[in-house]
Amino acid sequence: MTHKAYSFVRTFAPEFARDLCVERHYLLCASAGTLRLEAQGQAWLLPPARAALIEAGRPIRVSIPRPVTTASVLFDTGFTPAPPAPLTVFDLNPLARALLTECRTWGECDEPLTAYAETLFAALAAVTWRLAQQPSPVVVPAGRSPELRRALELTEQQLGGEVRFEDVADEVGLAPRSLARRFEDETGMTWRAVLRRMRVLGAIEELAAGDTPVTTIAFMVGYTSLSAFNAAFRELTGRTPTEYRASFRP
Repeated sequence: MTHKAYSFVRTFAPEFARDLCVERHYLLCASAGTLRLEAQGQAWLLPPARAALIEAGRPIRVSIPRPVTTASVLFDTGFTPAPPAPLTVFDLNPLARALLTECRTWGECDEPLTAYAETLFAALAAVTWRLAQQPSPVVVPAGRSPELRRALELTEQQLGGEVRFEDVADEVGLAPRSLARRFEDETGMTWRAVLRRMRVLGAIEELAAGDTPVTTIAFMVGYTSLSAFNAAFRELTGRTPTEYRASFRP
């Protein structure tokens, strides 16, 4: 039997990146913990406040840095129109989260959906398809060349300390000027702008993981000033760290 839509709720242990491609339109999100998503040369973090809408047949790479519980929905391509873009990551509003919670009752099974369930899934699709038209700006480039991917990896590994661009360039075997050109050519951003986004993403991951104080998180991701951290976080997300954490808490 072809299910028009169904919910997929499951808890996963941490695991390295793996490729994923499904034959349905996929609303991917977490109800607890975070997912890391990579596709189209970019990388996102999905805490409970954010979701990814992925067109059927679109390959993505997913990794799980910490234990996570998914609360996703798969839509048959005949039940909903194609998403507004092949892949979009966006913030969930309270209505979308409430519909996701209500849809959890209907997982993959042999019984057809009730009229009530169909109405819920259709409403969820309508809301999330509209939200997908306003993608989240909190994204970092994944890089194309091995050198740039390695530079990004080294930068992320050192977020909590003093990260020097010259040291990163030396580690990947490029002159600083050459590596700076790689960043401009492959990402359209400077290394420092990428570093700033990585720090915000690292903070989002910590905010979703537990109750670590915001000040501690600021130092963990490399900021020495709480006011500078709050300003950078708000500029990229539109909210303070405390407001952002509250957005995915009951």
